[in-house]
Amino acid sequence: MQLDFTKESLQEGQILSFDKPYGWTSYYLVNKIRYYLCKFTGIKKLKVGHAGTLDPLATGLIILCTGKATKGITEIQKMPKEYIAEITFGATTPSHDLETRINKTYDTEHITMSLIAEKLASFRGKIQQIPPLFSAKNINGVRAYKLARKGIRKQLKAAEIEIYDYNILDFISPVIKLKIKCSKGTYIRAIARDLGERVGSGGYLTALKRTAIGDYLLVNAINVEKFKKKLNFL
Repeated sequence: MQLDFTKESLQEGQILSFDKPYGWTSYYLVNKIRYYLCKFTGIKKLKVGHAGTLDPLATGLIILCTGKATKGITEIQKMPKEYIAEITFGATTPSHDLETRINKTYDTEHITMSLIAEKLASFRGKIQQIPPLFSAKNINGVRAYKLARKGIRKQLKAAEIEIYDYNILDFISPVIKLKIKCSKGTYIRAIARDLGERVGSGGYLTALKRTAIGDYLLVNAINVEKFKKKLNFL
């Protein structure tokens, strides 16, 4: 990623690829980068937005747009996404990931590679997916995760998503590692939940990394520490 920043170029619009750190929210990353860019260039106010969120417990590619380039955020959001996901069978959590504690455990001795491959086949193509309650979906004007954290359980409506492709990268019971290419709006945590159910055991997401958004690749992104160093903030 080119790091050639001027007031004019940032306000005219730039598209920047970052490798989001574990534990950071997407909004925290946006605010940090905006602060560094404004400090570096002397701009008092700079429009910066992200083209698709990542959960705090996920890492990987986030695209930030500045200035007039923020007008193109919607188009970038529509692009296919690629993830590397680690799913652990034999247990479930209310959030379908590590945000909440295990609430149920299940047997996993019956789970084989062939069983996983058979059940994964039903995910390919356009499918109906129920979003996790621990998500940013709106329920009567309230974010679903806010209700979930108060112990309020609501049923969210299924939405159509598309799984373009997937590959099993590794399976050492009870953990499977998958590469998934999917459409906008896909919840990988929900795939972990649903796959766990279909193999006759619970499942939850234990690691997630976004590796691509359309033609934008994680290998071409920069991490925050290197970015700060380039701008002489270290």
